[in-house]
Amino acid sequence: MARTNAPFEIHVHGDVPLRAAVQFEQIQDALKPLWKYAGARSLADGAKSSYEDEPGIKFDAPQHLLQLCWTVAGDEDFRQSLDEMCINLNEIAETGAAIEVSFYDTEYDDEEDDEWAESRDDFAMLFVGPNPAAIMQVQRDLLVQDIVGMMERHFDGSELSGVVAEVDKLFAQRFDALASSLEIGKRPRGSGGGHGSSGHGGGRKPRHLH
Repeated sequence: MARTNAPFEIHVHGDVPLRAAVQFEQIQDALKPLWKYAGARSLADGAKSSYEDEPGIKFDAPQHLLQLCWTVAGDEDFRQSLDEMCINLNEIAETGAAIEVSFYDTEYDDEEDDEWAESRDDFAMLFVGPNPAAIMQVQRDLLVQDIVGMMERHFDGSELSGVVAEVDKLFAQRFDALASSLEIGKRPRGSGGGHGSSGHGGGRKPRHLH
């Protein structure tokens, strides 16, 4: 059932490319931890966000793309649902993907005069993919994007190839450590510096993450 007086509004946001053969029933099963947490009886019933201006949970069949822009009222126990969802999505994902999750403190007031009041806002980046190598590739690309976006304030992008190379070395080492015990596919590959920042940190994040 829907939660009343929940301490958080929780926003789940991301696009997950799915395997071409995946059917709606598989998507519904994979996302069951989300819609069940929201008190729904099916994905169709639970796909709608708490906010009408958000798309909610959508499946773009022609593009084989799962799109998440969905808010639910909840508590810290929602993290367990997220863990279960990620495990399920690993089974149907075509490539690696990142999912942003923001916890907004419903009781925090930016306008309060109490200087000791602190927001319980939290933010997490989750990763899913068909194998560890695909997940590491997404992690690598996002890290490079963040680093380059920050350093371009002081350096030209053409000067940062060495920094990107060092990041690639770190991920190659992590990959080799995993590969020593099991076969996980191809190493994460470098794809250039990238531009811009994913906007992690820096004050209270806006509710919408479009």
